[in-house]
Amino acid sequence: MLVLSGYQVGETLHTTTNSIVYRGQRTADQKAVILKALNKVYPTPLERARFQREYEVTRQLQGTGVIEAIDLLPHQYSLVVVLEDFGALSLKQLMASRALSVDEVLTFALHITEALATVHEKGVMHKDLNPSNIVLNPATGELKLIDFGLATVLSREKPALHNPNHLEGTLPYLSPEQTGRMNRAVDYRTDFYSLGVTLYELLTGQLPFMSSDPLELVHAHIAQQPVPPSSLNSSLPAPLSDIIMKLLAKTAEERYQSAHGLLADLEEVRRQWLATGSAQRFPLGRYDASPRFQLPQLLYGREEEINDLMGAFERVSQGSTELMLVVGHAGVGKTALINELHKPIVERRGYFVAGKFDQFQRTIPYTGLIEAFRELIRQLLTESDAALEQWRARLLDALGSNGQIIIEVVPEVELFIGAQPPVPALGPMESQNRFQFVFRNFIDLFARPEHPLVL
Repeated sequence: MLVLSGYQVGETLHTTTNSIVYRGQRTADQKAVILKALNKVYPTPLERARFQREYEVTRQLQGTGVIEAIDLLPHQYSLVVVLEDFGALSLKQLMASRALSVDEVLTFALHITEALATVHEKGVMHKDLNPSNIVLNPATGELKLIDFGLATVLSREKPALHNPNHLEGTLPYLSPEQTGRMNRAVDYRTDFYSLGVTLYELLTGQLPFMSSDPLELVHAHIAQQPVPPSSLNSSLPAPLSDIIMKLLAKTAEERYQSAHGLLADLEEVRRQWLATGSAQRFPLGRYDASPRFQLPQLLYGREEEINDLMGAFERVSQGSTELMLVVGHAGVGKTALINELHKPIVERRGYFVAGKFDQFQRTIPYTGLIEAFRELIRQLLTESDAALEQWRARLLDALGSNGQIIIEVVPEVELFIGAQPPVPALGPMESQNRFQFVFRNFIDLFARPEHPLVL
């Protein structure tokens, strides 16, 4: 239990791997507060810095629809954020207790959108919007956004490619671009997708995409169209269903471009609904305009090259092996073109790795290949324990008594198979032949029809 000077700590409200949230009271004035502490006795400097940034971002957003950050306090070797307690529960808890009416969800949607307008106007992306991070006081109807732990003040950021089990955010609510597999940067419009998923769930009682397999969920976000919510709940007004489907567009350019444009459409639906008990379709986005200059993140004039790459990947997925060369001057878009392969790779459960032959490391052989396979092994190390055990068995079977040869160039392999005995010394030619034989077996292990490899 947390012991904090100047505060009485009450019940534990929520626990995650990163933090613990308590209800408490400030002893000086008996003010009810929420105490959020890091879930580690000795957090790393990076974890402390992230926690402090969360406080600072939340503090910066003081205003309508955002939880108030009162203080940041040191506690032993860690930190505690003091937040206001306005007697709220999360929409996740509310949804679990009873079904929500269209009237209620429309009201929630308007309040959430107003809060997002405040957040976006101050240059912040929430990046983890979901029913657990939206809290409501049932008595007063006051609604606020919480948990800005992943929020960023960048105008856009390029997400890194991670194993689906270790993506930032809550996977069922993650936008396609946040998966790192869309060849698109993340900007404020990622929050509109997450809002679409949230409203979909509030109105239908289920998520647009459901799977226990993280990779299947990633593929659904980037490639599958959800069933319109009106098909699951016939009481929904058609334009509200259309608004949610617009929010769930795969590319940011097809979603709403501003919270104010979304707010205008939601208000029109609510006006019709309150007046007549129904709502007729109308052109969406009539008052929608981007608050900032945005260049579309699309590739132009590369359809033929993309089709060539997709065709080659499809053939490789059937068991063949192909080499393709992409040539061009620096900055013409070679990397952007190749990154278009991410979507079909996810569908085929394949692996994408990249390495660079650095001009300053010309004396080291195979540097690009080694860099690529070190990245691949790091990806595999984030998989489940069962998957790790399977890879361990496959690696031991493929490498046999020559595991040390691979460990010398890809040290991360030792984390799978453990320390290996040294290999016999051979002459230069025999050593090269042995290395090529073992490395080929190593590559064959990952390049399979069930999980093709793009290098």
